[in-house]
Amino acid sequence: MRKPDIGFDYHRYHQLLREAVDDDSRKALIEILIAEKARDKLAAQRASDRAAMTAQTIATVLAAKRN
Repeated sequence: MRKPDIGFDYHRYHQLLREAVDDDSRKALIEILIAEKARDKLAAQRASDRAAMTAQTIATVLAAKRN
């Protein structure tokens, strides 16, 4: 059995799945999963962008000190 992802709220999703007894609630659960995955991807992209900007700033500062 796979280990759950650290950021994955297994118990919450399990409860939502258990409560999804009709098509509307199942669709709502799918929308939650999609929205939260999209939010996580956006957060990861922002973190990556911040790291790249920080690295670029450090490189610029270090290059300026050498000249």
